[in-house]
Order: sequence, then C-alpha cells, then structure tokens
Amino acid sequence: MTDRIDERDRGEVDPTGFAGGEIDEVAPEDVDLTCDNCGAAVTWDPETDALACEHCGHTETVERGEGTVLERPLAEAGAAARGFGVELRVTRCETCGARVTFEGSSTSDACVFCGSANVLDQEASRNQIRPESLIPLDVSEDRVRTAFRSWIDGLWFRPSALKQQKEFAAVGVYVPTWTFDCDVRSRWTADSGTYYWVNQRVTVMVNGTPQTRTRRVRKIRWRPARGKRRDEYDDLQVIASMGVCGDLALKLGPYDTTKLVPYRPEYLAGWRAEEYQVDLEAAWQTGLARVVDSQKRRCGSDVPGDTYRRLEVRNDVRDVYWKHALLPMWTLTYTFKGKSYPVLVHGQTGNVVGDAPLSWVKILLLVLGIATVVLAIVAAANA
Repeated sequence: MTDRIDERDRGEVDPTGFAGGEIDEVAPEDVDLTCDNCGAAVTWDPETDALACEHCGHTETVERGEGTVLERPLAEAGAAARGFGVELRVTRCETCGARVTFEGSSTSDACVFCGSANVLDQEASRNQIRPESLIPLDVSEDRVRTAFRSWIDGLWFRPSALKQQKEFAAVGVYVPTWTFDCDVRSRWTADSGTYYWVNQRVTVMVNGTPQTRTRRVRKIRWRPARGKRRDEYDDLQVIASMGVCGDLALKLGPYDTTKLVPYRPEYLAGWRAEEYQVDLEAAWQTGLARVVDSQKRRCGSDVPGDTYRRLEVRNDVRDVYWKHALLPMWTLTYTFKGKSYPVLVHGQTGNVVGDAPLSWVKILLLVLGIATVVLAIVAAANA
C-alpha cells in the first residue's frame, strides 16, 4: 500500500523548485539482529524470505504487512527520517565514489561495484534521508551463479575460453533509488505534414544517350496543428548510486514497485546497502528531464498526418511526490586475461547484464563469411 502525505499548499508545484525544510536526525532504533534460539547473528535469507541463523538454522519471519509506504510532496523533504535506523559502518571507494554500508564486525577490502581495493572505512551518515521502503532481496546466491553461467554460455562473439570462467565475486547490495509521481498537462503546436506524390520529368543517360523519363516524387503539404494531453507518471525510477554503471542498470529493466514494503532494518541484515550519492533535488532534475523528453515524444505521436516539424511543447508539471527506496541487486566482478568486467543481476527478476570481452577472431571470420557469400552471389549474377 502506498499513502501520500498531502501538501500543505495544494497549489501548483514548481517543477524546477525545491524546498528542504529542517532536518531531524533520527537515532538508530533498537533492532535485534540476533537469533532468538542461540543468540548468534542472523541474516536475511532470500530463499526463505526470513531472517536465518547460519549457526543453528533457526528462521524468524519478518512481517511485510506492517506499516505504510509513504510518498511525500517534493517541497517537504525535511520531514523525512534520517539514517538507516541501525548502527552501520561504511566503505567509500576512491575509484567510483560509492559509499556502501556494512554491519559491525564485517570487513571490506574491495569495492562491491568496481572491484577496486582502494576503499576507506568511514562512519555512516545519519544526515541522509532514510529509505522508507524497499523491495526485499528475492534472488539467492545459488540462483545468481546459475544465471551468470547461463549468461556466459549465451554470449556471442566472445572468446570460447570465457565459458570456462569459474571464479567471480558476487555481492548482494541494496541500491538507493528515488521514485517520482507527477501529473503533467502538455500543450503543443507543430506543422503537420501530409505526403502527396507528383510526376516529374527528368533526363537520364542510357548507354551514353540522354533520355527523358517520368518519375514519381514525394512532396509534403504543411499545415498548422495544435493539441493538448494529460499524463500521469507513477514511480519513475532514478537510481541514486555512484557505484552502479548507469548504462548497465538501465539494461537490467525496471523494478516492480508494487512489491515495495515499508523499510525495516532487518532486511539489510547480512547484506550491503549503498548510501545515495545523487540527492533528491538532482534526482528530480533527472526525472523531470525524462518526463519532458517523454512528453515531447507523446505529443509528437499526437500530431496528425504523416510527419511533423517545429514541434513545441509546454508542460505544466503538478503534484510531484517522491519516495526513497532501496532496490536489490547483485554485483559481480570477474577477471579475464588480467582485466576485470562488471556484471549486474536484478535482485527481483534474476535478469543478467554485463560487460564481456569480444573475440575479434570470431568477428573477422563472420565478416569473411558474409563477404564470401556476397561475392558468390555477384559472380552468379554476372555469369
């Protein structure tokens, strides 16, 4: 369930404006992450959807039905709680800039995103907006390993030796994300173009002799057009990570935000969570740019006729709401011939995207094969 906190002023929201408000630091809550049976530490287990004790095997369910996922007006960011609500440590990668949290005695000697060993221990920030919702990690490490093998086996034009890859590091991490809702009313003007055809006489050379031929030429008849439309955006996702490669993250595909549950520190037990490095204001500017681009495409599709030109769109963006959520993801790093390659696995669907080296020998053989077929066709045609 998603509830909205009403704005104090129900007037129009300035799409480029932002108001912070006072910041209330929230102290970590008294969250017990020890086993009720033996007292050992427990971790979130994606297979059982429960807290599990590796020492005695005892499991403890985490109630997902409690609480409400809140959406806040853009102008009231200051009312949000701060910190993760549990004592955590942080590593900061000096290579990619990611700040990733981990629990008390855990250690990290490499960045979970880029594999760099250039990481520093720091204190977790209690001044950042606390995530108020998350999608619990649902993909286990065994499933990640199986998905990675299938992904490797399905690659084209890659070195055959790559399929023998056995060593890789996989880390489950919750990635910070802002989601935005808004109502957009757009008015557009454009020149609408309709195709029509005319016959045109042209002179061509045939065996050295000029000849007159008639050909059909496409023309465009332009006329002014205007219109309006209204669209609603729900949970537009803007990843606030510095560690995740933006291009790879987009290829992963969106998350089903209907599965968001109210944030509880128990879901982070045994896993990493990155602090956001893209703040709310900057994220909204990115989201707004996507909205503007989307509205231009939608308005362009509304222009009647066969084509259009000089499209101008005026957008009135209202009722902007946001959530800060954590989305589950597995990050993998594998090494091939001394070079590291990143891979991401969707923590909800198991989808895999990543980088892999190319086999230029296979590509060259394909090009030579195509060239041979083309030459054979040309030779047959001239025979």
